[in-house]
Amino acid sequence: MRILVTGGCGFIGSNFIRFFLSRYPDHSIINLDKLTYAGNPQNLRDLSGNSRYRFVKGDIADPDTLEALSPERIDGIIHFAAESHVDRSIDDAEAFIHTNVLGTYQLLSFARRHHVPRFLHVSTDEVYGELGDQGAFTEDSPIRPNSPYAASKASSDLMVRSFFRTYRLPVLITRCSNNYGPYQFPEKLIPLMITNAMRDKPLPVYGNGLNVRDWIYVTDHCEAVARIFFEGKEGEVYNIGGDGERTNLEVVQVILDYMEKPRSLITFVKDRPGHDYRYAMDYSKLKESLGWEPTVSFDEGIKLTVDWYRSHRPWWEAILNGTYQEP
Repeated sequence: MRILVTGGCGFIGSNFIRFFLSRYPDHSIINLDKLTYAGNPQNLRDLSGNSRYRFVKGDIADPDTLEALSPERIDGIIHFAAESHVDRSIDDAEAFIHTNVLGTYQLLSFARRHHVPRFLHVSTDEVYGELGDQGAFTEDSPIRPNSPYAASKASSDLMVRSFFRTYRLPVLITRCSNNYGPYQFPEKLIPLMITNAMRDKPLPVYGNGLNVRDWIYVTDHCEAVARIFFEGKEGEVYNIGGDGERTNLEVVQVILDYMEKPRSLITFVKDRPGHDYRYAMDYSKLKESLGWEPTVSFDEGIKLTVDWYRSHRPWWEAILNGTYQEP
């Protein structure tokens, strides 16, 4: 099979491509990425020269870019490309509407025109909104997004659903909890805390730090996406969770303790608007129907992640100084 992966130079996309090519040696990948600020060509530098991998720079919201791919047989699309940073969406949501909504629409239209036999849309737990102290989101939980980012992803989810119901496009939707691991852009919580701690800089924590997230190591997410792509039922939504619920404060404390840095580096800052209190995912549908469950515990994954950032300092320093996208 030849798979079109969108956003493959981002954090999850690049981990997925490396995982997929290693796990499935008979398949190949076309990586379509616009290389916005979060798209880092260094993430896949080790695949240069791999005959089963090809990079195409382009915008998924541009029909001409997509049509240029049509002469090649595409056996499936796995759609990671998205603007994903909540704080940036609060400042200005236009890019989120362009990529997450319009881009998804154009990609769906392309898949319909060219009869692509499999389309997997990668979404997020944030489309569900927030939870109280108890319970977890199921695939039947109502869609109640609370940030412009989450609203743009919810909009794309509904567009994907409509193409299944109206045109019978063979789609799948995955909704995953918070990812962490290698190659994550250092504006996100865990890599920001690690890289700040390495430089003995303050670690900014929103509000009182008691907001709760379910964390999943990125390779577990990649395994789930691949399994759903090959074995999932068309038209279905699958939640993906990590069994890693922690408050933000607990996450930061675990990082500091493992790095043997003082907790006094923690600095509480003004909370962001509309900050959801808690997310948690019920992934029993995925476990029972496809036999998937996470394999990397949070404590193990944090150690792996800290160790990776320690040994890849030039990678994240190039992002901080702005040279990471230079030829």
